[in-house]
Amino acid sequence: MPVTPPTPEELAALAERDRLGLDPEGLAAFAPLVGGSFGAYDRVEELWAAQAPVAPQREWWWPAAGENPWGAWYARCRIEGAPDGPLAGRTVAVKDNTAVAGVPMANGSRLVDGYVPARDATVVTRLLEAGATVTGKSVCEDLCFSGGSHTSHTGPVRNPWDPSRTTGGSSSGSAALLAAGEVDIATGGDQGGSVRMPAAMSGIVGHKPTHGLVPYTGAFPIEATIDHLGPMTRTVGDAALALGIMAGPDGLDPRQPDAVMPVDYLAEIARGAEGLRVGVVTEGFGIEGLSAPGVDASVRSAIEVLAGLGLAVEEISVPWHRHAFDVWTVVATDGVVAQMIEGNGYGLNWDGLYDPDLIAHYGQRRAEGGHLFSPTVKMVTMAGRHALTSEHGRHYAMARNLLPTARAAYDAALAEHDVLVMPTVPILPSVIPADDAPPAESIARALEMIVNTAPTDVTGHPATSVPASPADGLPVGMMIIGRRFDDATCLRVAHAFEQAVGGFPSPPVASAVPAG
Repeated sequence: MPVTPPTPEELAALAERDRLGLDPEGLAAFAPLVGGSFGAYDRVEELWAAQAPVAPQREWWWPAAGENPWGAWYARCRIEGAPDGPLAGRTVAVKDNTAVAGVPMANGSRLVDGYVPARDATVVTRLLEAGATVTGKSVCEDLCFSGGSHTSHTGPVRNPWDPSRTTGGSSSGSAALLAAGEVDIATGGDQGGSVRMPAAMSGIVGHKPTHGLVPYTGAFPIEATIDHLGPMTRTVGDAALALGIMAGPDGLDPRQPDAVMPVDYLAEIARGAEGLRVGVVTEGFGIEGLSAPGVDASVRSAIEVLAGLGLAVEEISVPWHRHAFDVWTVVATDGVVAQMIEGNGYGLNWDGLYDPDLIAHYGQRRAEGGHLFSPTVKMVTMAGRHALTSEHGRHYAMARNLLPTARAAYDAALAEHDVLVMPTVPILPSVIPADDAPPAESIARALEMIVNTAPTDVTGHPATSVPASPADGLPVGMMIIGRRFDDATCLRVAHAFEQAVGGFPSPPVASAVPAG
């Protein structure tokens, strides 16, 4: 539709907003000049309409209550991929922050609900071309901004290990569906730990790739410098297989380097891990007021297994692990407000593939009803907007300038060790808060577990979460961090551990249908 020039009243409000110092006579002089600017907008819209993709007609349906016991499916479908390929016969759930053309997408939010993408995300195209069958969209948290599983507008996602507890988030539905055995592979997104936290809390494998290894094209952005997509699976072998299919430049995502050397991750994990050097990061354990003794003990036992396999294990200190969390917090507060909130997801000023229809759909809904945000998003919105208004982005700039120091601290540790290990999350899965829980409780259950995972989102290092032995009958994750673009070594260590323990346990109640 053509851009309607501002009315005199709207023009006056615009001038007042930026204190342009225009009186009525000045406004009248500028009115035709401002209005004349929009001819190019109209012509661009006509040009785009001539080449814009059209959503294909794909069959989909809303899940019936009986087929959605964990609250983990957003929409169901059955999209057959290529007749053969490495994923032939394998089923995939796509996190609902990622586009499957012709199938509704909500990104966990009432403000996105009702949007239907016109093209597949790059990772979806690649999975289908490899022979996978996409069987639905998995529920994710409200705008993916929660490490718990209680903020999606569709309701909580329940953990197959204990339906009263969180699966972790924001890739909550993907984790629950894998843990319950409903799909073979799922996609996840990770900006603060959202692949690895639900993997740890649901007893599955989650790999956050090196930033830029997997194209983010077609997924709803949060903040371009911390956006990641990665595979979630029940075995390390499946994670290696899926990563090899998902990885590599697509020419559409500026998060990616121009060239990434292809890696056969399945062949890499078959090499074994004997002789690799493991740095056990002290700062990842014993976090005051947070770490559960059972979690630390379980991960320590898992590290002993690695030592028994012939890996050289050494306790080390990386003080910047704690500092990097503060750097991430500023980037993920100011940056999210600038891009995901004010920029309607995509923001401006980067050279990649945009989704104009999604920007418009979400932008209009956001302008009409920010009251529909989850408590977590409301808190971050107010904090970030205050910081940007009062400090004008000064702290974001400082955080970005500190990033090379934080990254170098991990790089230095990884120069002496092949991988670093620590608990993925320091706590056991918490009880899902009630719908009417006060904001402080809801936000605490959404963010308290993020301290170990968030740093590698801002530094870009790859990290894999694998199940350690359960504690108090609940899942625990061990996180394995590697050098940038050396995702293979993370997976080698993870696979060696999996083989040593004889595979990972399934939840004892996965077959039970939770009440409600």
